[in-house]
Amino acid sequence: MTPACKTLKQRKIPYDIHEYDHDSSCTNFGNEAAEKLKLNPNQVFKTLLVTDGKNTFVAIVPVTSTLNLKRAAGAFNVKKLQMADPKNAERLTGYLVGGISPIGQKKGLLTCIDESAKAFDTVYVSGGKRGLDISLTPQDLLAACYRAIFANIREE
Repeated sequence: MTPACKTLKQRKIPYDIHEYDHDSSCTNFGNEAAEKLKLNPNQVFKTLLVTDGKNTFVAIVPVTSTLNLKRAAGAFNVKKLQMADPKNAERLTGYLVGGISPIGQKKGLLTCIDESAKAFDTVYVSGGKRGLDISLTPQDLLAACYRAIFANIREE
């Protein structure tokens, strides 16, 4: 049981586990999950860490999109953002890149979920390790993440 699953269980937030065989040569983790679990890729969200140089934030966007750093900066009320260093992301979250869950991270980081999640009854995010996704409602994802908000932060 990953920290993400433990957190959801402790908070009594309903979720389902979806496991698949992760191909170690694959680096496009979100698309791999969508493909192997036969899911609509617009419902599968990736967890990205960004920084303004002082603070680190969590941005959650569909695997079919890229993160718009300017919109994300506006959502977090900072001037400018850049992608966080992967080693720093692993240290702050306690998860390995490719398996970073937005839930149950080691350090509470302000989180923004792309508003497109609200269009679905269920969304999928990493469960805390490669080859493990969890599904839950967008509102439950919002409740499970640290000080989370919805905003338009994706770019098609």
